[in-house]
Amino acid sequence: MFPYLNLFGAAIAVSPLLILVGLWFGSWLAEKRAAEHGIRAELIYNLMMIGLAAFVIGGRLSYAAQHLNAFTADPLSLISRNFGLFDPFGGAVAAALAVLIYGQGKEIRFWAALDAFTPLFAVLMAVIPAANLATGDAFGAPSSLPWAIELWGEYRHPVQIYEAIAAGGILYLVWSGRMWKTGEPGGFLFLRFTAASALARLIFEGLRGSSPIGLFNIRLYQLAAWAVLAASLVLLDRMRASVNTTE
Repeated sequence: MFPYLNLFGAAIAVSPLLILVGLWFGSWLAEKRAAEHGIRAELIYNLMMIGLAAFVIGGRLSYAAQHLNAFTADPLSLISRNFGLFDPFGGAVAAALAVLIYGQGKEIRFWAALDAFTPLFAVLMAVIPAANLATGDAFGAPSSLPWAIELWGEYRHPVQIYEAIAAGGILYLVWSGRMWKTGEPGGFLFLRFTAASALARLIFEGLRGSSPIGLFNIRLYQLAAWAVLAASLVLLDRMRASVNTTE
């Protein structure tokens, strides 16, 4: 683990730094390919900034709503730099709503926007495991393999590294054009990326040591990955059928 980076005497949290770098790099890639999906690059930038702002504000307000007594007693804690005072799910909902509202106002096609943002999503899928490795989160199950890493008092599968490598491969396929052909209808790139990412999660979730378990010893995140993979493949099949019908 390396949760902090000492830079000129200042301790900088590595995990949020990696996420910020990933957001910047992924947004830059998305802007580069936006025109291929019929979207102006500046609209991609605007969508990203609006979504990021809504994510930060919505996540903090959602957390405050769940701990109203604490924030009523100390209203200034709403602008605290403590990253722990944050609800990621609430932030994601706020970001999705803000982006949808802005996109509808600008008449941006939904599937085309998702395709345009796929490089950003692909970068984040590679960065998040690296951020987890820095903090020791999402750790692997105990392992005696030669490449196991010592974490939380045991040698474990470096599952964060597995996930980062797989996500890097998916990012290469996205950026190289192997996942999408010019002229294909909107949604094909995003759905292929989603299916590939869900398959990777399905595989590596079985190597986690922190995976939540449900009834019949079913790993809940694997179940979710199965559902996302199936939904993506079904939607792809229907889109292909629709394209063949119209040709």
